[in-house]
Amino acid sequence: MAETRPSLAQHVVWRLEALAYDLVTGLARLFPIDAVSDFGAWLFRRLGPLTSTHNVVQTNLRIAFPQADETEIARLTDESWAEAGRVALEFPILDKIIGDPTRVQVVNGERLKQIADTGESVVFISGHFSSMEVMPAAIVHAGITCQITYRAMNNPYVDASFRRSRFRYGVRLFAPKGTESARELIRALARGECVALMNDQKFNGGVAAPLFGVTCYTAPGPSSFALRFDAPLQPMSVQRTHKARFKVVVHDPIRLANTGNRSEDIAAGVRKVNAFIEDRVRDRPTEWFWVHKRWPNEIYKRSRK
Repeated sequence: MAETRPSLAQHVVWRLEALAYDLVTGLARLFPIDAVSDFGAWLFRRLGPLTSTHNVVQTNLRIAFPQADETEIARLTDESWAEAGRVALEFPILDKIIGDPTRVQVVNGERLKQIADTGESVVFISGHFSSMEVMPAAIVHAGITCQITYRAMNNPYVDASFRRSRFRYGVRLFAPKGTESARELIRALARGECVALMNDQKFNGGVAAPLFGVTCYTAPGPSSFALRFDAPLQPMSVQRTHKARFKVVVHDPIRLANTGNRSEDIAAGVRKVNAFIEDRVRDRPTEWFWVHKRWPNEIYKRSRK
């Protein structure tokens, strides 16, 4: 079937959206870093509860923290919206944040140096923790050649602006999610390079594994790549310390057992990844990206009744 080309009207809408994004970016770059971050927190605290996504955030929090009362859920929701706002408005100025050596601390950076110095091929994994784009910058700045996956924006003009923003802080090698991305990641690993993937969003058709005691579907890709190339999973996370200041934590590598039962070995890897994500979220609950529907749709349908 031939691909449907976007209409002229669609292109006009895309151009207007891109103009708005570039305007916000230009304004953000005029102000001090912490002021931009604070404004994002203020804005999303007020706008977030007015959206339909507010119910998704609260539903997710109730799944993850079933013992929390409504007062605690309300507090976590409020702080989560503030975090989401900080992340959104920090993205256009991430090069300024990363360029200030006082704002980003790498914990266990010697592990990144080891990977760079030895040319070890690893599969970096993480989740949407705080200002997560600080993590690929840390990988690249350590001298590691790494293909970093991302979800291309539906608007190609905004997507181009996003890529330019990433270029400003050194991230060059992208593999947009999809079939072609998987091929590019395999080629990179075959060359002895590293790859980096987020592994904390719902993946229809993925491996069923528990997260906070509730079964959800998780992409098998990272575990599959690690097993195929006998490479460790290398977890990382980002923590906010104060305003627009961060720690990038390089955790201990996860080495998967290869028993010869490929499907079960991949499933075991997925369970380990979910356990890592769960531990990070429990440790810093307001810094996860709660606005996505991580669990099956039926759960969110029931929550609206």
